[in-house]
Order: sequence, then structure tokens, then C-alpha cells
Amino acid sequence: MSETSLRLIATCPEETKDVLIAELQQLGVSNIEPAYRAVHFRATEEQFYAAHLCLRTASRILRVIKEVAAQTPEMLYTQARRIPWQDYFGPERTFLVEGVPADRGEAFMRANDISQKVREGVQEHFLRIGDGKMPKVDLEEPRVIIVAFVAGGRCTLSFDTSGKSLHKRGYRQDGHPAPIKETLAAAILHLAGYDGTQTFLDPMCGSGTIAIEAAMIAMAKAPQIHRAKGQFQFEWLAFFNRDLWRTMQEHYRSEKLASPEHPVVASDIDAKYVELARANALRARVEKHMQFAVGRFQDIEAPGPSGILVANLPYGERLAKAGGIDLEAFYKEIGDTLKKKFTGWRAALLVAEDSPYKVIGLKTTRRIPLKNGGIPCKLLIYDLYAGSREKKTTSA
Repeated sequence: MSETSLRLIATCPEETKDVLIAELQQLGVSNIEPAYRAVHFRATEEQFYAAHLCLRTASRILRVIKEVAAQTPEMLYTQARRIPWQDYFGPERTFLVEGVPADRGEAFMRANDISQKVREGVQEHFLRIGDGKMPKVDLEEPRVIIVAFVAGGRCTLSFDTSGKSLHKRGYRQDGHPAPIKETLAAAILHLAGYDGTQTFLDPMCGSGTIAIEAAMIAMAKAPQIHRAKGQFQFEWLAFFNRDLWRTMQEHYRSEKLASPEHPVVASDIDAKYVELARANALRARVEKHMQFAVGRFQDIEAPGPSGILVANLPYGERLAKAGGIDLEAFYKEIGDTLKKKFTGWRAALLVAEDSPYKVIGLKTTRRIPLKNGGIPCKLLIYDLYAGSREKKTTSA
């Protein structure tokens, strides 16, 4: 495989795949092909490193090594032992093989079977070519992660080059009962049309994830720019180009704006969550570029004549624990507040599918199905232009 055309896979939830494709197009990669919960593409070495630093909605990035025949476990083992693994990592590295079967049933290999045969093939290869040294398996913190995806009698062998999931930006602390993943927050912002050129408000910010992601977008700040040395899995592989990696890091540091051009505001009714959001923003190094407030959404004033409001609305169980608030009445108040105070704004509300969101009483511009922690949700987008009509029906 040519170093100027690396074959890569970025994974993501199926519901946000189109957002990831848009991000990849922005990076200028080639041969973009959507798959189930993944996007295949080709990239230069520079784009390979840029993807790890800049993709906001990808969960993992894989670098494909080879596709081999795998009609039986023995065939997979034979093919795995033929690959020149020493070109990719040395016997001193610990490793792990993640088997991923696409086909289910007694006639097909299970995940453990796939992992075992590839692992045996890797270790046998090192024993054959060397002085008896072979890499050891480490299930907890392996330096090398090999992903073996088997479908239709073929196995795609890849290295997981991202390591820990890319949603783990490193700034979020525990302390909120229902945090949203950073990657989902970034996808919601994209779907809402937020690009940093608008005033932003999250009036129910919780731990601050959505507002922090908005601040990073507004500052053109690469989401993984602060990941510590050695935490990307590609740093432990032989093809790691340390000089180019440093060059790419410096490039994206220099691209960051000094501050957002428009306000980024995070507010919540609970003061302890506002302080948690502020602490998380400090860890993300955007706290001084954000505004924080404590108060009810119903009482807040719009921080500008126009902008984008994004909120992850609380679910019934959380509200019950907080004091037994009537969910239907609360959602109606949200609609009333948007109508009275946010004319000229766009609002994007993430709601559970089984919530009484229809009582918000506004006509949606778009309704986008998403999942938050496995819970079926909808992202409701409202364009609250002057003279826009209220929804006349509660039909879905």
C-alpha cells in the first residue's frame, strides 16, 4: 500500500454517519464509501494525522493492512501468519486482537474464534522469523490493537490507530447523571448548522459538553490537540512519522483562533452543574472564552438578536428525582419561552422519542432520529423567524 494512499476506516453511530462523511469531505480525503456504522476512505499521510486530531464525530480510526481469505478458522490462521507483522511492530510490543464477525450462526466463526486464530498467526510469524521472541497479549493496555473483521468468508485486518475512543477528549469529569458523549454533541451542533459564526446558547448545559464542543468549533480548535503523548495507538507502530506528526500538531495549534467571534453561553438551573461545566471547560482550555449563568430556562434572556440554541432536554426519570416536575407542563413552558424570547433564533432540542415533545407547540424545520446512550431520540430543529406560524397539529 502506497504511503500516499492509506486505506482507512472511521467508525461512528449509524445515525451520525452523514455528519462524519461531511467532516471527511472537509479534510479533502478521497474514495469515501459509507458502510454500516463506518466510513471507508483513502488519505495521504498528512490527512491520516489530521483525521486523528480534527474529526469531531468519529469514534475510532482504523488503518487497513490487508484483506485475506477466511472461509475457515484454519484458513484465517494460515493467512495471518503470512503477513509481515515485523514491518508494523516489534516483538517487544504487547498486542490484542479484536475479532468482529459480521455473520451470525453456527456455521460462522465467533468473535473469540477470530481473535484466537489471528493471535496465533501473529505469534507464529514472529517465532518463525526471529530468535524465538514473540509479542505478548495484553488485554488491559496493549500497545498494538489489531481488528479482524470477518464477513462473507473474507477478513479485513486493520490496526486501531486511535486507541481510546475519540469521544474521550479528556476534559469531562464525573458528576452529572446523564452526560452526553462529546462526539454526539459535536454531531448535534453540525446538524443544527452551528459553525461558530453565530451566538450560541445551551440553557440546560449540565456538565457543559455541548457548550464546550461549541466553543472549540468557534475557535477552530482541534478536539484532540491536548491528547497526551503515547495515547494515540499509531505512536507505537513502526510507520509512525514523529516529525510529520509534530508538524501537523503545530499546524492545527496555529490555526486556532484567539477567541470566538460570537458569545458561547452555558446556563443551568442547578449551580453545581454550572460549576461542573466551568471546571470541564477549564480542562478543555476554553473556559475564559465562554459565559456561564445560573437560572431557569424560562427566565433567561436571549444573549443576542439571533443565534443557535441547543439543549439536551431532561428525561422524565431525571425530573422526577429533581422534584417531581410535570414533564408535559415543562415541555410546554419550553415552547412558550422559545416563542416569546427567541424570535430570530434557531433552536435544536434533543428529546427522548417517548417524551411529550409535541406539546412544545412549534413547527419543526427538521426531525432527525438519533440515539443517546442507546435511548431512541429525536433532534427537533425549529427556525423561530419573525412571523413563523405555530404548529397547528400534534401529529408526528
